Amino acid sequence: MASLEDARLEASKFASRIGFDSLSPLHLWLGGLAAMAGVALVCFALWGADMEFPTKVSSSEIQTTGGNTITLDKTVREVTGDTIDDSVSWITREGAWLFNGLSDAVTYALVWIENVLKWIPWPAVVVGLALLSFAVGRWSMFGFTTVALLFIGFMGLWDNTIDTIALMVVAVAIAIAVGLPLGVLGARNRLADNLMRPILDAMQTMPSFVYLLPGILFFGLGKPAGIFATLIYAVPPVIRLTNLGIRQVSAEAVEAARSFGTTPFQLLTKVQVPMALPTIMAGINQTTMMALAMVTIASMVAAGGLGDNVLRALQKNQPGNGAISGLAIVFLAIVIDRLTQSVTRGRQEALRSAG
Repeated sequence: MASLEDARLEASKFASRIGFDSLSPLHLWLGGLAAMAGVALVCFALWGADMEFPTKVSSSEIQTTGGNTITLDKTVREVTGDTIDDSVSWITREGAWLFNGLSDAVTYALVWIENVLKWIPWPAVVVGLALLSFAVGRWSMFGFTTVALLFIGFMGLWDNTIDTIALMVVAVAIAIAVGLPLGVLGARNRLADNLMRPILDAMQTMPSFVYLLPGILFFGLGKPAGIFATLIYAVPPVIRLTNLGIRQVSAEAVEAARSFGTTPFQLLTKVQVPMALPTIMAGINQTTMMALAMVTIASMVAAGGLGDNVLRALQKNQPGNGAISGLAIVFLAIVIDRLTQSVTRGRQEALRSAG
């Protein structure tokens, strides 16, 4: 950690010596444009306007049946892609026992949750969620939840909605189990935070379809692949907001707890986490919403659920069925969002009244 700070200090001193610190942003921009123009002129003079990247690594000649030869070029992308393919094949082959075990565990949890939810009569589910919504948003939320659930049921989407909820529950549970400890670690260890930050940035900026690829490679088509892709896509918010919430706990509260002789574990579990709970719950809410979005996209790898209805409607050019399935997803997202947000608001009010 000291070496990193020393490197930053040396870089700052070097910039001061060459005068960069005294330049305004406008001068820096102009200098950059001038340097780019100079490099462009040199390239035009040496290679012309058709300059391409030097991507060729090697060439080989192959004899054809007619006695001619064909020259095949091997590019950097092909070499890199072959290396990645070989590595993935080795990991999949050697780690088959691990991936098969995880797949069996995820499948068992999904089947159990689906069976339990489908065993409960739908009127009981509608009444229960409607009453919870009444506690959250009174009559307006009560009416919306009732109409939304009845819409899903009468449109013949109840079973697929149950499948979507089961996928989301398993993915969110794993994301919380992974994300909370990593968030705590990032809040208490600066090196871990510096290592996780660029990884989380990359995870949150990649297109959502990219996450389907590792799921297919390691688990094949099916629900485990969808769970894996959803986990990678949805876990960053709970890590970031757990980290942020613990860091935002007032230094006075931490010092007061330490003055009473609390251990680090007691400080974390009895002071920092309870006071950071509203922020942590906001992270869980975002993770839940992102999991619902990704579970819908995961229908492309045969994960099932409401996303499967949307995908089939797109493939068959049926805008009506697509709109109905899309509305069901929107209604489900709104209900889940309001219910999870109520927990956050309740904790914030409790902390405000205690303060």
